[in-house]
Amino acid sequence: MNILALESSAVAASAALTSEETPIGIYYQNSGQTHSRTLLPMVQALLANCDKSLDDVDCIAVAVGPGSFTGLRIGIAAAKGLAWPAGKPCCGVSTLEAMAWNLCHMEGDLLCCVMDARRNQVYNALFEAREGRPLRLCPDRAVSLEDLAAELPDDGRTVWLIGDGAALCGAAFSGRPGIRPAPPHLRFQNAWGVARAALDLARKGETVTAEALAAVYLRLPQAERERLERLKKQKETM
Repeated sequence: MNILALESSAVAASAALTSEETPIGIYYQNSGQTHSRTLLPMVQALLANCDKSLDDVDCIAVAVGPGSFTGLRIGIAAAKGLAWPAGKPCCGVSTLEAMAWNLCHMEGDLLCCVMDARRNQVYNALFEAREGRPLRLCPDRAVSLEDLAAELPDDGRTVWLIGDGAALCGAAFSGRPGIRPAPPHLRFQNAWGVARAALDLARKGETVTAEALAAVYLRLPQAERERLERLKKQKETM
């Protein structure tokens, strides 16, 4: 199965083309440019340089969240546009689960995937590396740094911090033995992890249509939170 995967949930953007578990090509850019400028040109160059076209792609995968509201919308819109004309099946993948694939070779270690969610919170999911796969230990969630620190076990296992929240958590958890940031080349989101997680979904028949792809934000956008707060204050003054 050939999977074309997109990742645009944070600052970096990437695209990957895989055949089963083998990467054919991976494009990654962490230049700070908007994904609306970089993502589709990246896909076009990737397919062209791999001598492939969309006709050779069996499934379109994309990270659907959590992550940047704008970044997720760009990635999902791109995936819909690529998949819809030919009715190709799609896989919407948890950003956090895709990140866990980066270190799933660290047998027995805990993989703590964290993205900065602001307001002293992180988007988080915990996994255990087992037999070359990430075994999920909790659902994706928004959690405070204090609650996450209290939850992490102190049983001698190494805990790897993966994601753009690694530095934030590293500072908050200083003094805790066994908690380490993943090395830079394995720390951040990338489309290969999206493709690998999507492969498992596709093998189980858990694909969706392009129309059904939707973002999973975990938390309301800031503008919506501010609007609800204003409405609440207006009611209180009536």
